[in-house]
Amino acid sequence: MAVSVKTNNNNVDQALKFFKSKVARSGTLSKARERAEGYKKPGVNRREEKKKNTINSRKNNSKKNRDRF
Repeated sequence: MAVSVKTNNNNVDQALKFFKSKVARSGTLSKARERAEGYKKPGVNRREEKKKNTINSRKNNSKKNRDRF
């Protein structure tokens, strides 16, 4: 899906900032990078997914623990 942004009063800097945030949220750039890397073995995919999930769970747990105090 294409991401588009309209400029207001020819404010290109703000439009570029908005465009970058939209692309980051949609995950378009990361998907393109994954495709460019080529084929990965299933074991490598599992390892990377597990590593990513471990990092995310640690982040979420630390956020929850900060809210307790």
